[in-house]
Amino acid sequence: MAIHFTEQELAERRAAACKAMAADGLDGLLIFRQESMYYLTGYDTFGFVYFQCLYLGADGEMFLMTRAPDLRQAQHTSVIDDIHIWVDREGVNPARELRDLLHQRRLSGKKLGVEWESYGLTAANGRKLEHALDGFCDLVDASTLVSRLRLVKSPAELDYVRRAAELADDAYDRAYELAGPGADEGAILAAMQGAVFEGGGDYAGNEFIIGSGRDALLCRYKAGRRKLDAQDQLTLEWAGVYRHYHAAMMNTFLIGEASDEHKALHAAAEEAILACEAMLKPGSTMSDVFHAHARTLDAHGLKDHRMNACGYAMGTCFAPNWMDWPMFYDGNPVELKPGMTFFIHIIIANSDAGRAMTLGRSSIVGETGPEVLSKRPLDLVVR
Repeated sequence: MAIHFTEQELAERRAAACKAMAADGLDGLLIFRQESMYYLTGYDTFGFVYFQCLYLGADGEMFLMTRAPDLRQAQHTSVIDDIHIWVDREGVNPARELRDLLHQRRLSGKKLGVEWESYGLTAANGRKLEHALDGFCDLVDASTLVSRLRLVKSPAELDYVRRAAELADDAYDRAYELAGPGADEGAILAAMQGAVFEGGGDYAGNEFIIGSGRDALLCRYKAGRRKLDAQDQLTLEWAGVYRHYHAAMMNTFLIGEASDEHKALHAAAEEAILACEAMLKPGSTMSDVFHAHARTLDAHGLKDHRMNACGYAMGTCFAPNWMDWPMFYDGNPVELKPGMTFFIHIIIANSDAGRAMTLGRSSIVGETGPEVLSKRPLDLVVR
């Protein structure tokens, strides 16, 4: 069994989830988020893209319903003993089979939480689930029950986050070495991803993001590569990943000479990220961090060129993205506590002038302030 935490720690997590269920008046939880399954049991797969459900009762009873390819996956990577397989065949409805398993455990008429907000539960399967359980039990949205528990990391989890950050710094070094006039974006990406794998890391929850020229203003991955011009801008967003724990970074490298306009954008971005990080302390809210970002960039006349969010939690994430709950945006009331980990990104995209500037790095919330994880400077990079 290849789990990355002690069985005791996993048991303590499940006990905390059961306590949270009891507080919410739930008899059990239907879990569809792969992050939740990994957190509670160690179960590690990408088979969640098909219908699968981990049931955890408020009494601690647990079973997994999944497909045949994930039977051994669960046996090898988790502490789950009770595994049920639904068979692929025309017309199959695994939601009905799940109802039968719940019926066998005398859960008829009970109040069950559901992780509706999950990539592991498509709208179509969600409708089948509702139909199958209609009249059988009372379903309640409990999408954030486990996510809230996951927000504060254990010492073992923080060790993995710190290792992920080291791998992110290694990837930064590879990009720094290769970036310059004539450099190929594909070679840069290969070197960055290679650094993570060579360090014992994993695939990220989404693709590394790269864009140069006018595409340096993008903050999403897209297909297609180019070589850097003698005078260019290169935006990179990537993450070190270890045991599925992420530590993201972001930066815009300038190729050739730095214009005064780019220097001014970098100065604003550096001031903004430091202002945000100053708010990473117990008692602050997610909204407080966002407002530090907005106030700073707006004071530089960049309101029209900034984003409406400036980062999010870091942790265990599976495809299709590494953005964990919650996010820094206006009005978000979630309060920061020691042991939470976050990625703050400052993204400035001036489409009128065709100029981009970004800075981003991950931190752990400490007792009095942030533990910045990246050891690389915030200085303007010119290659």
